[in-house]
Amino acid sequence: MSPQPTTVSGMVRGRVRAALRRPPRPVRPSSLTPEEAEERALLLRLTSLLLQYPDAELAAARPELSAAVQALPPSAAAVHLAAFTTWFAGQEPQALERHYVDMFDLRRKSSLYLTYYLHGDTRRRGMALLALAQCYRAAGWDAGTGELPDHLPVVLEYAALAGPRAGEAPLRRHRRGLALIHRALTDADSPYGHVLAALLTLLPPPTEADARAVAELAAQGPPDEEVGLDPYGTYGAGEFAPPGAFVPPEQAAPTLVPPLTIPGGTR
Repeated sequence: MSPQPTTVSGMVRGRVRAALRRPPRPVRPSSLTPEEAEERALLLRLTSLLLQYPDAELAAARPELSAAVQALPPSAAAVHLAAFTTWFAGQEPQALERHYVDMFDLRRKSSLYLTYYLHGDTRRRGMALLALAQCYRAAGWDAGTGELPDHLPVVLEYAALAGPRAGEAPLRRHRRGLALIHRALTDADSPYGHVLAALLTLLPPPTEADARAVAELAAQGPPDEEVGLDPYGTYGAGEFAPPGAFVPPEQAAPTLVPPLTIPGGTR
């Protein structure tokens, strides 16, 4: 099963309060005013935090997260996040953990790994993962997690830091996958559907082609092939399976570095 509490929440562990206060990086001029860009970055950062595994630290930060959402300027995204944090604040921690695992670990149509929806278990997905990782490095950003680069909270944190143009490009590219996640969460009557709804309000509206593609994804699943495992070594547990049987890809195992031989011994 993936993800585990120790890996999913690693991006914000010890930094919840800092994340809410962190200003966005300077970005190239856009149509947004500085105030609008800062508000947008905060919305993205909040969605990233709220989609983390609700471990003890994140659960303890619920009052602060709720206050941050309540302080947002009026918008459709703020309404959705307020609905979610109201539910989030009222749940027992163990119930939150069970619900998160049920929604994101055990359901193939609401996994948080975005490239799966676009490429399925094909060689193209491996290239997409590498491209995302290279994009982060080129921007000078290190996610600092054990997660794959397409994990939605990671993508959202990058978008908040890098700005509406380059930073949000991966979100726009995977809009159909995000719509499928939202659809699956809504069908499951999960309050997490509000978080995805808030995110979708920040993206361009869907086209008719988008709607058809999401319906096809919901009915048939992503592309699949039996060869071409990705360079992260994650597809063995993530192969497309019958409905209800999909297990999201596990994170890559750490690289084993052979000992360096030096005169007089090894180290």
